[in-house]
Formats: sequence, structure tokens, C-alpha cells
Amino acid sequence: MEYKKIDAKDIEFLKSVVGQDNVFVGEEISEDYSHDELGGISNYPDALIKVHSTEEVSNIMKYAYNHNIPIVGRGSGTGLVGASVPLHGGIMVELTEMNKILELDEENLTLTVEPGVLLMEIGKYVEEHDLFYPPDPGEKSATIGGNISTNAGGMRAVKYGVTRDYVRGLEVVLPNGEVLELGGKVVKNSSGYSVKDLIVGSEGTLGIITKAILKLLPLPKKSVSLLIPFPDLDNAIEMVPKIIKSKAIPTAIEFMEREVILAAEEFLGKKFPDNSSDAYLLLTFDGNSTEQVEADYSVVADLCLAEGALDAFIVDTDERKESVWSARGAFLEAVNASTPEMDECDVVVPRNKVAEFIKYTHQLSKEFNVRIPSFGHAGDGNLHVYICKDNLNNEEWEKKLNEVFDCMYKKSVELNGLVSGEHGIGYAKRLYMFDQYGAEYMQIMRGIKAAFDPKNILNPGKVCQ
Repeated sequence: MEYKKIDAKDIEFLKSVVGQDNVFVGEEISEDYSHDELGGISNYPDALIKVHSTEEVSNIMKYAYNHNIPIVGRGSGTGLVGASVPLHGGIMVELTEMNKILELDEENLTLTVEPGVLLMEIGKYVEEHDLFYPPDPGEKSATIGGNISTNAGGMRAVKYGVTRDYVRGLEVVLPNGEVLELGGKVVKNSSGYSVKDLIVGSEGTLGIITKAILKLLPLPKKSVSLLIPFPDLDNAIEMVPKIIKSKAIPTAIEFMEREVILAAEEFLGKKFPDNSSDAYLLLTFDGNSTEQVEADYSVVADLCLAEGALDAFIVDTDERKESVWSARGAFLEAVNASTPEMDECDVVVPRNKVAEFIKYTHQLSKEFNVRIPSFGHAGDGNLHVYICKDNLNNEEWEKKLNEVFDCMYKKSVELNGLVSGEHGIGYAKRLYMFDQYGAEYMQIMRGIKAAFDPKNILNPGKVCQ
């Protein structure tokens, strides 16, 4: 499809909507806006617009729709699949300054926010009111709009679920500029198709989120983590279904290998409590009493020790928590800092297939002579596997990267898994999703896109295109 190229008249209109201090063109646009966190695909917008209200977003969208100008929404740019990259130039609507917490409703346990509020700000704000927003993606500087657009998961998904489970309502600007109110503060809703849930996880291809009503929970009073070393990864991962069956439900079950722990130690300049074993499980338990939490983690610690764990470290002091969780939070940055370039496979497989998939990545590492570190959410089968460029030249890198990805995505299908557990499809993973879902499924997805965006101006070239 051919789009209109932005000209001086378009720029003047945009300045009339948001003010000239909020419109950037040409060399005024920082290189950061041409790519997301992982890189790999890049392109600059023709105009970067910083917006501050739903009305501004609506006016810009309406103008873009009428003039056939592509438009992309952008938050903090922490994505990993190129979802916020403006492939066709056009207008980038930057939403980080729509960052107000609008209302805390303690009777209905909801928080109403604008899309630019950071995840870390939400967590801090509600905890000050003895409340809890459970979704816990690793990148705390991401905006809530970005979290909703990718249906972000995180470490607490084992017990609490993912972002979609905590979105009660949305205000969304459609590609034609119309504003939709979806859902609300109600707990139940069987009123027709759940359009709200189509927007969640749509990666900015169906509409631009300008307000969200989030579900909250009472804040758990007590939280303790367990760090459990194992002699090998098989032993560690095989424990996960047994832990789930034990009925002592952890908040999180993370797996990690020694390689990423050493990388995190070097990156942060601080020691992990233990780095002598090949594989670890990191578990968290929360509840409203010390007795309840202790009972749960004691069951799991005893079970792991009986099945071959080497030890069970209780992480209950502030110092130990900071040491363990700062390292876990830095894994992606540490791996990224260890190589000139990398790309990620964030497949999700059934819990009992995690060990088989990770062992397969070890085979691929040897077969293709590339470094493939990994970690992830063992409790929900979501794996973060990284292919590192290291000393490869560009031609070797592109060839091996594509070959390794082909192998890994085929393996995930073989194990009844899916292409992405939480980072989305964006531009980078589209072809793998097309292969897995087939023509009929993709036709349905494209039909949904066409119903929302018949001119295909909103984030074109992503997800199902």
C-alpha cells in the first residue's frame, strides 16, 4: 500500500494540535526512536509527536486516517520484537508524557491510569495504599500502555496470571480518530464480544490506548524467596510439575543456568549468593501470615532436597533479596552487554517440556557453534533464549541466526508450544507465527485488523501482516 509522504502542510497541522515544542522532524528526532530495546530492525518516523491528551491523539489519528498517513504509537521503547518501529515512516505518537495516575478506587479495587505511567510507578503507588498490582514483567521502566499492548507476563504469572487478567477497562482511539470506552470497573461482563481483550496484546495495530482501568488486589503481608541449586538443568526443571502438584503454590518459579548468573555478576559488579551449581530454581512465596508462607516454602524445600537438590537458601533478608532479584532482573542486560548483537526466542511450551527444549538449545549451540544462554519462567513454560553474535561476521551471523531460529520454532511446535509467551510478535517473529497458525487462522486475524483499520494506517507491517 502507498502512503502519503508527510509535507510542510502536515507538520503545520500537527503543530496546531500539540504545539510546536512537541513536534520533531528530521535531525531533531533522536536515534532512540528508530528502534526498540533489542534492535535488529530500524527506521525513523517522519514526524515524532509528543501527546498529552486523548483529544490530541484523536485529532492526529483522524487527520492521518483522512490523509492516508501511517501512524505508530510508542511508549518507553523497551520492546524486543520491533513492534514500535515505524517501518513506513509517517507519524510516531509518543505517549510517555500521558503519565498521570487518575484515580485509585479502594472500594472497587481499581486504579485508573494514563498509558505513559511506568510499571514501577504503579507498583510503588499502590503498595503505599496497602494494595498490589500483580503483573511483574522484568522491565520495570516499561509503560503500562506497552505492557497492555503486549499482554506482558512476568515472574508472578504462575500464581496471579498476566496483564490481560488485570485490565478491567480501556479507553482506545481507533485509526479513524473515534474514541471507544471498553469495559469498566465491573467484575463480570458477558455483553457481546470482548473487544477490550482484542486490544490487549494487539501491539498497537488496532487502536491507541489512552486510559486503562486496572484491577488491584490486597497487598500480601509476607514474601519469601527460595534459591535452590541443582546438579544439572534436567533435575531442576523436572521438579517444576512436582512443585505445582504439591499445592504449595509459589508466586514465581524461575530457572537459571550458571552462565547467566556469572554474566549478571560481571555486569552488576556484585556476587550472587551462590554460583557453584550448573542450574537453579528461584521461587517466591507470598501470603498474609508468616506461618502460611513458611509452611509453603518448607514443603517445597523438603521436596526438592528429597529429589536431589544440593541445598535450599532462604532469601528473607533485604540484603539477600536485593542480591538475588537484582541479578535476576539484570539477566537480559547482562547477556546483551556480553555480545555485540543478539536476538531472542521467547517461546512458551508446556511445563513438562521445558527441560527438553532447553537441552535442545544446548545441542544447537554445539551444532552451529554459537552461544545460546537462556533463563525463564519455569512455572509457566515461558523461555527466554538468546542467540549471541560474539565473533561472527555479519554474513555468518545472519545465516546462523535464521537457521537456529528455524530449528527452535519447529521444536516448539513439536512440543505443542507457541511462538511467544510474553514479548509479542511485532515485526521480527511474524513469519514464525504464520508458519505455525496456518492460512485460515491468519485470515481471521487479518479480518479483525481490517475491521478496526480498513486503511491499514496503524502500525502497518506488524503481527498479522
